[in-house]
Amino acid sequence: MLHPQARALLDLIEQRGVPPTHTLAPEEARRVYRERRSFTQPDAPAVAEVQDLQAEGPNGPIPVRLYRPRLPEQAANHTRSLPVLVYFHGGGWVIGDLETHDTLCRELANGARCAVMSVDYRMGPEHRFPAAVEDCIAATYWARRNAAKLGLDAERLAVGGDSAGGNLAAVVAIAARDAGNLPIAFQLLIYPATDMRRSAPSHATNGQGYLLTRDTIDYFHDHYIIDPAQDLDWRASPLLREDLGGLPPAFVLTAGYDPLRDEGLMYAQRLTEAGNRAAHICFERQIHGFILMGRVIDEANDAVAICASQLARALGTSSG
Repeated sequence: MLHPQARALLDLIEQRGVPPTHTLAPEEARRVYRERRSFTQPDAPAVAEVQDLQAEGPNGPIPVRLYRPRLPEQAANHTRSLPVLVYFHGGGWVIGDLETHDTLCRELANGARCAVMSVDYRMGPEHRFPAAVEDCIAATYWARRNAAKLGLDAERLAVGGDSAGGNLAAVVAIAARDAGNLPIAFQLLIYPATDMRRSAPSHATNGQGYLLTRDTIDYFHDHYIIDPAQDLDWRASPLLREDLGGLPPAFVLTAGYDPLRDEGLMYAQRLTEAGNRAAHICFERQIHGFILMGRVIDEANDAVAICASQLARALGTSSG
């Protein structure tokens, strides 16, 4: 059964005649997504410090935002290095930015007692695949190289993201393993897209009526992927990477009414079968994107708390 609060939100969107994302030009879709946060997202919690910085990227500087958590007095020693989550926002590789995920990054920083570095990677259609991948890998390396001067612990570095950002986090983890010079401690994958072929059963069962539709998924795909043959590239579809062994521990969160539900579950299963430690939880009554909707969906706040707890345990910041 769909959660009543999710149902109420979907009904309100329909009543107000909010245009589906796939009917909008990318710039307009970005504006609408950015403005929606004032209605669905909780108030942004205070953190100890926020810095807007620039990481070195393959195509010039990459905007990043670094959050330091508000810690209890006994833990608030700002001379010590903090573990860090490098976070990649969702939005289909087309929409989303540092602002749309500002509240979530603050919540994760405070909840996990770690720093969070949010990455404003290049997106389609202006910058097609693999530009986003290249930026996310570069930003993660930059965080490690500059950890000391940023007050971060390079040995406790995690990657994470939601939806398209979950895809990018999974890809960065694989690329880091392959390179052998970028140790990653944990991957936080929130309803990740893992298979660009879009053929899992949940794409059919949940493809209409639950905010993220098949039409919108195709819209995002076609603005990101130039050649359909790229769907088979593991940097687009990490589920298709043959060797998934030797990867960091992972926590995968999915939603029951999400078209991406099955590919998130399948990725968690593949990780475990390959010998990695991977946990999976599904919020059976929820829709894609719900973790950003804590003002109108109570379970979003529970999901954030669970993600923060998993992150804290992995990075050694848990208070018990």
